[in-house]
Order: sequence, then structure tokens, then C-alpha cells
Amino acid sequence: MQNKPRIFINQHIETGDNIVAEKHIIHYLTRVMRTNDCLIFNDGAEYYASLSNDGNHIIVGDKTNHVDPSNDLVFYFAPIKKTDEMLNMVTQMGVKVLQPVITERTVARHINWERMIKIIIEASEQSGRNSIPQLLSPILFKDLDFNGLIVADERAGHGKEIVDKIESYGKLFVGPEGGFSPQEFDAMDKAGVYGLSLGKTILRAEVAAVVAIAKVLNK
Repeated sequence: MQNKPRIFINQHIETGDNIVAEKHIIHYLTRVMRTNDCLIFNDGAEYYASLSNDGNHIIVGDKTNHVDPSNDLVFYFAPIKKTDEMLNMVTQMGVKVLQPVITERTVARHINWERMIKIIIEASEQSGRNSIPQLLSPILFKDLDFNGLIVADERAGHGKEIVDKIESYGKLFVGPEGGFSPQEFDAMDKAGVYGLSLGKTILRAEVAAVVAIAKVLNK
């Protein structure tokens, strides 16, 4: 089963369904992977499947016993130059929701979100997820709900002592390449946002995202 290609199907799936196969799926299975058999998934479930004899439909078989490794973390992030790499990695980490936030120092404001969706799907297929994270529309920092928010606090890399007080997780926020502005830190501090130390070194935003997710999931 592990050697079978995994394909995200953007519709409800049930055993016995006969789904029209999109051209890129037909090409991928027959030309790239050279097989008619695959695994398809959506909504937390995975199914055995195969191309029909005419090669135009996907015949859905039984549900597999593969448990969705996704989690319930909502990942807030400032878009960065390597947003594609970051979303690939955090999708592999199993996050449930992706929420872009435009901060004062956000420089990557013209992201091709359609391309990001393709990257998210590919990362979900590769990493064994049975679902893909939901990508929300960008919001401004001033519209951010601080309630229950955990922030990756890069001030630990500048000598600030940060005591992790996280007993549970729900929402994690990682800032842009240049970090949060003093005004943004002030707003989060006043709101009682939990700070998360990522160590004494300053990490690139995409690396900080992976480290922060790993830390909150292991709390």
C-alpha cells in the first residue's frame, strides 16, 4: 500500500463511487507512475482506487485503515519570500488551518495563492495525510484575535528570558523575515499572548515555523 501513489480528490468520497478522472491525474498515473492503482483521500479518510478500463474514471474501492495524522493546530503566519517552502513543511507537520497575517514588516504581499494550494495538496499527498489544511484569506495584524494565541518569540535570541507556559495549543503565530515590530510585540504582550522560545539563535522564518510547531505539538 505504501508504494501506491496517493491522490487528493476534491469531493466527497465513498466506496463504489465512479469519479471522473482529471487529465493531470490520468497522466500522473499512466505516464509517470505507470499504474492504474492508487490511494485517494479527502475529509480524513483514505480509499483504495483504480482507473477504469477506459482510463477516464476512478473507481473507488474499500476504505483503508490508515488513520489521518493531521492535528488541530491553526497556523498563523506572515507571508515570506519562501512562503512556498514554509507551507510545504507545515503541511507535512499536519496543521489543520493556514491563516496568513499581514504584519508591519511583511514584504511578501503578492503571493500566488493558487500556486500555494497546489503545493499544499502535493505536500498532503506525500506526507500521508488524509486531508489537506484549509488556506484562509489574508488578514491584517490589527484584526488578529489574540485569544489563545501562541507566538514564536524571537526576542529569546536577543537575550530575553521567556518561560514557556503552554499547557495546550490551538493557534500558533510565526512572524516575517524581519520579525515583529516593537508595536506588534507591545500589543501582543498587553493582550497576554503566550511567548514560545525557539532557542538562543535567530532562525529563518520557514525553519522557525517547523521548530515552533514541533514544540507546541510535544507540549
